[in-house]
Amino acid sequence: MLSSLASDVCWGLGAAAAVGLSVGANAYAAMWPSSQIFGCTLIAPPRPGELALTFDDGPNPAWTPQLLDILAQHNVRATFFMVGRYAEAEPVLTRFIADEGHLIGNHSWSHPNLALTAPSRVREELTRTKDTLEQITGKPVRFFRPPFGARRVDVLRTARALGMTPVLWNAMTSDWSEPAADRIANRLVAKIDALERRGRAANIVLHDGSHLDPAANRGPSVTGAGQILARYATTHRFVTLDAWAPAVRPI
Repeated sequence: MLSSLASDVCWGLGAAAAVGLSVGANAYAAMWPSSQIFGCTLIAPPRPGELALTFDDGPNPAWTPQLLDILAQHNVRATFFMVGRYAEAEPVLTRFIADEGHLIGNHSWSHPNLALTAPSRVREELTRTKDTLEQITGKPVRFFRPPFGARRVDVLRTARALGMTPVLWNAMTSDWSEPAADRIANRLVAKIDALERRGRAANIVLHDGSHLDPAANRGPSVTGAGQILARYATTHRFVTLDAWAPAVRPI
């Protein structure tokens, strides 16, 4: 039996994917963060006042260290979903992130759209990244976020078979292309506050890296993260995703 929290976090049945879906419904199932049609994913529980800061596409040697300094100033731990090839290129930085108490997750080896990727390559992308991260950090990797949020039934099954909980989100902006930190922060504040009014925690996505450029300028995202921390650090509880991770029933 699932716990009540697991039931709330993971409310869809993957069996629905077996019936004939229209093109539009299939796209929704594969890409929309809140969709559970292709299988259960961790999003956020009914815990208003809790925030999980998560950062995708790193590590970035130029900007991730600056982000770590800001997190340390607020004594906040975050979750970093890393691209495997970037982690391999930055083993010292990757290990330092883990040693600082942050949670490291799997974001695939090369950031493909896994909804359009052959099953054999899906397994290779996830396995190679998991093995690399565990070798560098000496810690198990238990969380997986699909690039672009794109997934199929077999993608989620593969992640679970490797011992990882699939994770999506409920608060994100286009920070990867937005040049103004204020706009990034303000849009996230609106989403966080709306989720709190609905009795939900916020699973926040920002980017400390880019799948297109390992040293991309992430100044606006890092500054925006600092603004979020300054606004909520004394009134809300920041958590890493393992605080929300009951067992998720496989499909």
